[in-house]
Amino acid sequence: MIPAGRPLRVVGDVHGDLRAFRHAAATDRFIVQLGDLVDYGPDSAGVLQLMLRLLDEGRGLFLLGNHDFRLARAISGCITHLAPETAATLASLDSALAARTAAAIARAPAWLRVGGAFFVHGGFHDAMLMAPPPAPLAGRRVSGPLARALYGEPTGRTQPDGFPERSLRWVDRIPAGLTVYCGHDQRSRDGRPYRRTAASGGQAVFLDTGAGKGGHLSWIDLSPTGMELSSALG
Repeated sequence: MIPAGRPLRVVGDVHGDLRAFRHAAATDRFIVQLGDLVDYGPDSAGVLQLMLRLLDEGRGLFLLGNHDFRLARAISGCITHLAPETAATLASLDSALAARTAAAIARAPAWLRVGGAFFVHGGFHDAMLMAPPPAPLAGRRVSGPLARALYGEPTGRTQPDGFPERSLRWVDRIPAGLTVYCGHDQRSRDGRPYRRTAASGGQAVFLDTGAGKGGHLSWIDLSPTGMELSSALG
C-alpha cells in the first residue's frame, strides 16, 4: 500500500485541524497518517476531503483510528447515541462525502510495517507481526489485536477527565530494531512527540500532540526504509 522507495511523512492525530493538515500534506513525501482524522477540530469535513484527495492521487493513506471507526459506524446507522464531537462531524458531511468516507474507512489498514518502522493508531501487540490486519466491519465490535490497534491497552480504570486510563505495558514488548509510531493518547508534555524505549530495546513514538484540541499537529519524516530523518510541529 506504500509505494516502494518513497520517503515517508508520518502524521499524528489530526482531529479536524485542516489548516495544520494542509501544512503537513504540502510535501512530495508519501503521507502515512496515523488515524483519528475527525472530531473536535473546526473542519473535519475539510480534513476528510483532503485525505480522500491524497488517496485518489496516490500520495498518502491513513490508518484506522477509533474516531474514524466510530464515524463509519455512525454513517452506517449502527450507532445512534453519538458523542457530541462525532455528531458534529456527521452533521458536517453531505451524502456524497459520507459515502466516500465510509468506503475509505472500510479500506483503511489497522497497522502497517515498513522496514524498522511500524505504524498503528492506538497500541502495539506482537501478534501484529505475525499476520496482516483484519478488515473491520462497521456493524460489529472489535477484539484482540484489532482492539489494541484502535484503543491501546486499557487498565479498566477511568481518569479524572472521564476517559479510560491506558497502560503502556505493551511498549516493553516491542522487539529490538523496531520503532512503533502511534497516536491516540496525547502523552507529550512539551508539544513534541513523546518517546519511550522498551525494555527489549524497541521504541515507541507517540505523535498525538493535541491537534484539534488546542495543541499542535506533529509529523516525522522517514527514509524509504523507515529510518527517522526529522520531525516538525504544525
